Amino acid sequence: MDFALWREDLLAQAVLTEETRGWRSHPQLTRFAGQPRPLDAIGFYLAAVREEALLRGYSFDGTKIRCQISDVERIPISVWQLGYEFGLLLNRTKVRSSPWYETLRKLTAIPEANPVFRVVEGDPTISEVSY
Repeated sequence: MDFALWREDLLAQAVLTEETRGWRSHPQLTRFAGQPRPLDAIGFYLAAVREEALLRGYSFDGTKIRCQISDVERIPISVWQLGYEFGLLLNRTKVRSSPWYETLRKLTAIPEANPVFRVVEGDPTISEVSY
């Protein structure tokens, strides 16, 4: 679990609630801002990240999540985009965390997406922004 992921998505939440003005063009923010209920979507995403972190022994502060509901419209993400982002994760962990990289490298399939996403077949759509 990556603390940078947690911090970046808390920052995205702050942008969505207009508590800060920076970082408005980050692809992850774009994904959530385009949803019918952006704050609910990022809250659901963050809750799932926190749950996974707790399973791995980390203690992310759940009080920082503004909205924790699970009845949000799932965000479509293509299999291609999911694979691309997993590749980015592999590259980052290779540099930052050799043991975690070795674990991920041995996987025979791309890990499941965060529950806020609905994985669809095909290439990336115009709404999927690669970084």
